[in-house]
Amino acid sequence: MKRIFENLKVAFKSLNSNKLRAFLTMLGIIIGVGSVVAVISIGAGAEALITQNLQSMGTNVITISPGRAEPRGEGGPMRHLEDANTETIDEGELHLEDAIALQAKATLLNEVVPVLYGRNSTISYMSWSGQVSVTGTTQDFLTVQGYKMAEGNFITESDVSNLSNVAVIGNTVAEDYFGKINPVGEIIKINGKNFVISGLLQTIGTAGFGSDPDNSIYIPITTAQNKLYGTDTVDSIIAKLKNENQLDESTAEVKSILRIQHRIMPGENNDFSVSSPTQFLETASSVLQILSITLGGIAAISLLVGGIGIMNIMFVSVTERTREIGIRKSLGAKNRDILMQFLTESIILSLLGGLLGIGFAYLISWLVKTFSGLSPLITATPIILALSFSTAIGLIFGIFPAMRAARLNPIESLRYE
Repeated sequence: MKRIFENLKVAFKSLNSNKLRAFLTMLGIIIGVGSVVAVISIGAGAEALITQNLQSMGTNVITISPGRAEPRGEGGPMRHLEDANTETIDEGELHLEDAIALQAKATLLNEVVPVLYGRNSTISYMSWSGQVSVTGTTQDFLTVQGYKMAEGNFITESDVSNLSNVAVIGNTVAEDYFGKINPVGEIIKINGKNFVISGLLQTIGTAGFGSDPDNSIYIPITTAQNKLYGTDTVDSIIAKLKNENQLDESTAEVKSILRIQHRIMPGENNDFSVSSPTQFLETASSVLQILSITLGGIAAISLLVGGIGIMNIMFVSVTERTREIGIRKSLGAKNRDILMQFLTESIILSLLGGLLGIGFAYLISWLVKTFSGLSPLITATPIILALSFSTAIGLIFGIFPAMRAARLNPIESLRYE
């Protein structure tokens, strides 16, 4: 134990006498460890954010989207051989009638909600005007999304049937345009048309994929189609499952109903797609893991560069201290003592570089959080792995210079100038 402390003392003394050289030697390790830890933590933070956003959408909800190719219809005959390994994209549309058919015929679904998503529209109230996202939907949207009302009422079935000019606004819209005034009952203009505010949503916060319900307005989908945007289609249909454990069965039922509704013949591709937050989460997690591993591997290359730097400096140190080595050997130091001395210095260089690299990773994470809003998630695992790897590099790349020092002839070393 005494010998170990003596080696540490000599090592720190040697490094202290060449501070700048020691820091430049550690720089590769610092950048390597910092980059690896930062990349892994940013990937973990992104995965956590995606998970949070998808979970906020509910695990018992599926989304039907138009116009995307899916595998050839179940049970259909094989087409020409040249088509066997290719997919064609079938143009498709969704309509209110599709949502009505699903609501009437699906046995595994509860609420079915058609949605005409967030068009930026010009709204005005008195002298205030601006651009706000306006979404057309139906009375069940509130239940499916899990939103709650702060004041007034949400869109009703009667509003949808009668193409009523009513609007439900988010909390941010209320603060920006009405201040302390209760907005319920007030009249706003959306693209020049008068709408009566029937309700105010409770504060929700950022929802899935960065959407902001607090800065949105919701109106009856029929009103949005016929009075604002002039379309008979919908952007998507959201359906809530009766049992979240029957996702596959519910998806199959939806596809069966919509294939009949769209008159899709056996063997033809679906002109719609059905997805769930769980599927999005699995895909996003896989992509992020691959990306983190790839970027982490690239960043780890700088650790190897740092290791080569340590080896070079240790060779220089051996050359500079040849006479010192000869004196120590003449005083009784054995080869293993010299070997351990230089290995200790090499490991200390890499370990200190690793510790400073962790500090560098925290700095990168703070900058990412400050300027991007993403919260990197630094855990113990990447820190331990990075430190272990940097220490191993110090050991591996330090052993060759240490062996050279240990094998020096003491007589020739004493004569070295």
